Amino acid sequence: MPTLLCKSVLLHYLCMLVLYTKSMETFFRTHAYLVEHTNAPVRRALMDEIDWSDRLIGIKGTRGVGKTTFLLQYAKEHFRVENRDCLYINMNNFYFQGKGIAEFATEFYQAGGKVLLIDQVFKQADWSKEIRKCYDELPELKIVFTGSSVMRLKEENPELNGLVKSYNLRGFSFREFLNLQTGNDFPSYTLEEILNDHEHIARQILPKARPLQYFQDYLHHGFYPFFLEKRNFSENLLKTMNMMLEVDILLIKQIELKYLAKIKKLLYLLAIDCPSAPNVSQLAAEIQTSRATVMNYLKYLADARLINLIYPRGESFPKKPSNVMMHNSNLMYVIYPSRLEQQNILETFFQNALWKDHLLNKGEKGTSFFVDGELKFRICQTKAKKQNPDIIYARNDIEIGTGRNIPLWLFGFLY
Repeated sequence: MPTLLCKSVLLHYLCMLVLYTKSMETFFRTHAYLVEHTNAPVRRALMDEIDWSDRLIGIKGTRGVGKTTFLLQYAKEHFRVENRDCLYINMNNFYFQGKGIAEFATEFYQAGGKVLLIDQVFKQADWSKEIRKCYDELPELKIVFTGSSVMRLKEENPELNGLVKSYNLRGFSFREFLNLQTGNDFPSYTLEEILNDHEHIARQILPKARPLQYFQDYLHHGFYPFFLEKRNFSENLLKTMNMMLEVDILLIKQIELKYLAKIKKLLYLLAIDCPSAPNVSQLAAEIQTSRATVMNYLKYLADARLINLIYPRGESFPKKPSNVMMHNSNLMYVIYPSRLEQQNILETFFQNALWKDHLLNKGEKGTSFFVDGELKFRICQTKAKKQNPDIIYARNDIEIGTGRNIPLWLFGFLY
């Protein structure tokens, strides 16, 4: 009997080993195919901003901005497929309904793996605890994972606090879009460089490209990389927006499906009035919920990068915003294109361009925004009749500026 038992255990072990080998081979084949067929049209600036020596890196971003391509491009640049020391996996794979991240990572690590790239990490329950287990038990393994912009990595996952380095991948800047369309490699500039040296910067760009020829296309469809796909852009963006609501908000924030219609209607009501100060009581009546719930929904929509909340100087959430704007101009064209006004589109472009590294507040009379608490900006379609020396004029009608009159398109070179 002991001999039969030993044989049974050995047979079970061998069967499990065969299954593991086949499964891992499948993942490596998928990884090799995806890396081989990845051809990022523009090398994202974030690639050089990340400290890749960190053991645990989280890359957040709204749906559709290219997080998967970013991971695969990193693998393509830094690892040879045949060495099998780097592996891309996606938590959408049903295989991970029966195997946790930590168990899979341990098997990969024991087989010589060094870097595990995990896409859509939030699709697995208790993912943060699994990642923490990997960090504690697999000291030579580096993990890079992607997640939704709705996720609060440190606040909602205390076990990762102090361990994970978090970065945000945004949609294409106008600079990246222009580089793609013209074949150039224009660098980015800081806000200080643009304010102090915009004439010289523009003179460096204009002999190689005419930005205004491409600016309207960017406003319409240039923020999301999937405009490169041979599909209807508007329909694709609408589908992506619905996924943001149904997955990124409902799933991650654990909201019941029956409330989805209310959130969708709220987004629609905000979009057709953007930019405007929200009447929270009226919105609550429209979607039949409480004022407090409307405020929570506003925060969720902002976290999902569907809207931006603009506050007076010195104020922030949970206070009521003084303005609600769409996160980027592409969204405006697909929700309610018949009501679009050019001034609103241009202001949306400006706030989106500066959102990454700067604080924007509601401007006072005669200005559009305060930037970083003190810089006064006015977004103009043409030259203002009376100019205030304390205001910076971002103008849509010029390729090159003078003094405090700066081409609006140039603010698309901030990243």
